[in-house]
Amino acid sequence: MSEQFNSFKPIDSNATPRYAGIATFMRLPYLPVAQAGAVDIGLIGIPWDGGTTNRAGARHGPRQMRDLSSLMRKFHPSLGINPYDLANCADLGDTPVNPIKIEDTLERVEGFYRQVLEQKIIPLSAGGDHLVSLPILRALAEKHGPMGMVHFDAHTDTFDRYFGGCKYTHGTPFRRAIEEGVLDPKRVVQIGIRGGLYSEDDDAWGLGQGIRVIRIEEYFELGVEGVIREIHRVVGDQRTYVSFDVDCLDPVYAPGTGTPEVGGISTHEAQRMLRSLRGLNLVGGDVVEVAPPFDPSGNTALVGVTLMWEILCMLAEQVAKRRG
Repeated sequence: MSEQFNSFKPIDSNATPRYAGIATFMRLPYLPVAQAGAVDIGLIGIPWDGGTTNRAGARHGPRQMRDLSSLMRKFHPSLGINPYDLANCADLGDTPVNPIKIEDTLERVEGFYRQVLEQKIIPLSAGGDHLVSLPILRALAEKHGPMGMVHFDAHTDTFDRYFGGCKYTHGTPFRRAIEEGVLDPKRVVQIGIRGGLYSEDDDAWGLGQGIRVIRIEEYFELGVEGVIREIHRVVGDQRTYVSFDVDCLDPVYAPGTGTPEVGGISTHEAQRMLRSLRGLNLVGGDVVEVAPPFDPSGNTALVGVTLMWEILCMLAEQVAKRRG
């Protein structure tokens, strides 16, 4: 096994210091998709925030997350695994985007993920604003059919339109995904929802579709273990996607995001919940809405890529399980 996975290891920090070399996710090798046939899990950036309705900046997220990912190590002591011993992982670069046209970007991103899935690669992505999840889900649904989703966020992102006519913003991706039959709403659980609404009916549509919404008040009543039980109850053993918006976290942990909401969850609680996804039938994941201009310290990007690494470990175990 060591020979099979040897070329997909992160750069050895004892040979090349962390601050040196070209920045890639987790210091993994970079491979264009056309040359990634041996890759099991592809780490992908989507440098785009054209769906943002207020504070833009998440287009810069993937670049800073790559930089801060040099702080990630190989072994996960809580899980007792080295993901790179379980799966071939590589940085597949960034998707093509159009910075001034939403629909064109959605098509470009979906086309990129079709290529990834043709190679039988599991995608793990860094946004970008939350609208980027829609084309990923569209591509995955062509392969897997309607999926469940574990969605960490301060907002439901099931709103309909913005300024009367725009169907595609970072507040609408999961409404569009449900309407298109990409997501099975009865297998979607949303965790950490909070903040003011424009009207008392803002969340009514999603609830009417059967989405399990765990608002922050219920989150604290249930506790992390209670929420974990709900996650497993809702998504079951069928195919499931994981989407983590960093504004799910309290802004003290992740100030560098476009739509911060106070009163959120902690980073440790987030890690515990992501680790609890162990054993679920995961088909991919993303971490979105890291906006470096609002956090010059880089801490939000470090938080985002650390959570990305947690998801990577879950996906690597899936690869090993399927390989047998």
